[in-house]
Amino acid sequence: MNLTLWIVAGLLAVVALAGGITKTFVPKATLAAAPGGGWTEPIAPGLVKTLGVLELLAAAGLILPAALGIAPIMVPVTAVCWVLLMVGAMITHYRHGEPKLVTVNLVYLALAVLVAWGRFGFETFTA
Repeated sequence: MNLTLWIVAGLLAVVALAGGITKTFVPKATLAAAPGGGWTEPIAPGLVKTLGVLELLAAAGLILPAALGIAPIMVPVTAVCWVLLMVGAMITHYRHGEPKLVTVNLVYLALAVLVAWGRFGFETFTA
């Protein structure tokens, strides 16, 4: 199960890294014109960039604490934070009539719950 949790955390980290880079470095107008990016239209560019930075931090928090052996408890804490971020994303995409993206966010949420449950529970790094 440890390997499964590492793989799932790695996949979530890749998703968070990609989303974080996009939101942080791609201009808001370009994001708004992209499929699924309509939610950025009414939002201030600073908020979009802030969400991007949070996703970059999540990417690091899902992998680095355990890989470096420095505060590995931050992995499940980050997974819980990712769950909260996905709840917000699901609400936002639902309000913008994007049911496919709600489903994608639900999958990410479920994977983050698995990581949090596993790392807080039976596969902690302090065994």
